[in-house]
Amino acid sequence: MNRIPCRSGKLLVWDVTLVSTTVESYVAAATRGRSEVAELASTRKCLRYSELSTTYTFLSIAMETLGPVNDSAYELFEMLGRKITEVSADSRKVSFLFQRLSIIFQRFNAAYFVTRLLCTTIRTSIHFNCFY
Repeated sequence: MNRIPCRSGKLLVWDVTLVSTTVESYVAAATRGRSEVAELASTRKCLRYSELSTTYTFLSIAMETLGPVNDSAYELFEMLGRKITEVSADSRKVSFLFQRLSIIFQRFNAAYFVTRLLCTTIRTSIHFNCFY
């Protein structure tokens, strides 16, 4: 939560969710189009935290492991990039922000897929249940 009023004098509260488009329960949504899984996860979060809307401005940031983000998160990143550009007078700052997010995705995916690979190997060789 930040301390600067966002809209209507309410403080901004956000929740970040990373969802894997390769998980069986999301495959149908992923085939419908780009960022469909992120939008689905965002909608679920908004419903879960709906009681916050009376006191705070709630923003759900949902990111898919393969890159897309939900629309409201994209708008937030664009707005942040514009504000940073205004302060720094460097128009490349928006690109730098999205490049930074891309690197974060790549690092997460590397850790995620290595973990899945190890869990699959362990489960296959010694019938061990691995939670992911």
